[in-house]
Amino acid sequence: MNFDKYYKEYDEWFEKNKEIYLKELNALKKYIPKGKGLEVGVGTGRFAQPLGIKYGLDPSKNMAKLAEERGVKVYIGYAENMPFEDNSFDFILLNTTLCFLKDVEKALKEIKRVLKPGGYLIIGMIDKNSKLGKIYEAKKDKSKFYKDANFFSLDEVIELLKRFGFKDIEYERVRLSEEDDGSYVIIRAK
Repeated sequence: MNFDKYYKEYDEWFEKNKEIYLKELNALKKYIPKGKGLEVGVGTGRFAQPLGIKYGLDPSKNMAKLAEERGVKVYIGYAENMPFEDNSFDFILLNTTLCFLKDVEKALKEIKRVLKPGGYLIIGMIDKNSKLGKIYEAKKDKSKFYKDANFFSLDEVIELLKRFGFKDIEYERVRLSEEDDGSYVIIRAK
């Protein structure tokens, strides 16, 4: 996915779908601890800025510019090879980012490395087994944004987190509409 090419269209989605955006944002607020945070896959800063996350990581220079206009210090790079010292952050957020990672296992090792001991990983994602997840999966070949996405189920992510030594795993399903079955899931682990 070339987010550099479609960054404006990506950012406009949040205005066009404000109700969904605000439901995700408000649900995430409950899981964001105090301290120095990093959003991996910060995009245009639509979540980092209102959540008070000062640092972001993203491979897209155009998206990074918009995030920086929102007050986020963005580093250009990838989750699999982060430009940070060990034990740098109290928490790391990946919001609808996990599905875009090229090497999830390598990214989780890096997250473990840059998290302080006892630090939190917070993941916001669409469960591939949910109604919305099945729609995204079925239509992803025609989507500019999800064409290259690799969606995960809640169970798959929990197993991955356990395998990489994350503990105290908790999660919440968020209904994005009346018809929704809790497609958006927030997972938090230490």
